[in-house]
Amino acid sequence: MALEIVTIPCLADNYAYLAHDAATGATAVVDVPDAAPILNTLRERGWRASHILITHHHNDHIDGVRALAGATGARVIGAAADAHRLPPLDEALKPGDTIRIGMDQGEVIDVSGHTVGHIAFHFPASKVVFTADSLMALGCGRLFEGTAAQMWDSLSRLAALPPDTLVCSGHEYTASNARFALTIEPENSALISRSEAVTEARKKGEPTVPSTLAEELATNPFLRASVPELKAALGMAGASDAEVFAEIRSRKDRF
Repeated sequence: MALEIVTIPCLADNYAYLAHDAATGATAVVDVPDAAPILNTLRERGWRASHILITHHHNDHIDGVRALAGATGARVIGAAADAHRLPPLDEALKPGDTIRIGMDQGEVIDVSGHTVGHIAFHFPASKVVFTADSLMALGCGRLFEGTAAQMWDSLSRLAALPPDTLVCSGHEYTASNARFALTIEPENSALISRSEAVTEARKKGEPTVPSTLAEELATNPFLRASVPELKAALGMAGASDAEVFAEIRSRKDRF
């Protein structure tokens, strides 16, 4: 049975996620911007957090970890490479390691770029990947620590997952990301339709995440740096994929 995924809005524009295994009652919390809304959701559903999975060290992803761990006794799990700037870990993982939530097994993927040491958690049987600030809905995280080549490598790893994978990212940035994406591919019909859907969802106060990887491959310019038509539109037909990604990231930073 696949993990049940619950999206929890936190702070101004963050998201945390619950991943619940009904067979065993195990429940993972992915990132903890603020403990209160997560504890409220756990109480409403009658679930108890057993694991806290941390993707990276930024405060808006870890500020509530100590409070949530103290209230629930959940095991705190994060990247060994980032352990020196994370809350105390019960388990430190490396890329390629596996983690079990109830009956489901996930794998740790290195997605450095936004930060060095950023990891994602992929649960193949449940068709879900928790990407936080690496691959985002119609975007990707800013390069605070890593290089463009490093981020392109990370995104390429995520792009190789099955297209029906659910992408659980960390922020409600989709509307602004859509506006930027349309400056790169203004005639992309899939992007135009998605942008309209995002606008309607936000008018209703609905989250625009998770998304599917198939949607991202069709509309997210940061995943499409290898597409010949996009390269040509940017005047970069002979450039490498990583060079095109770097140009798109640079344009987004100025947008």
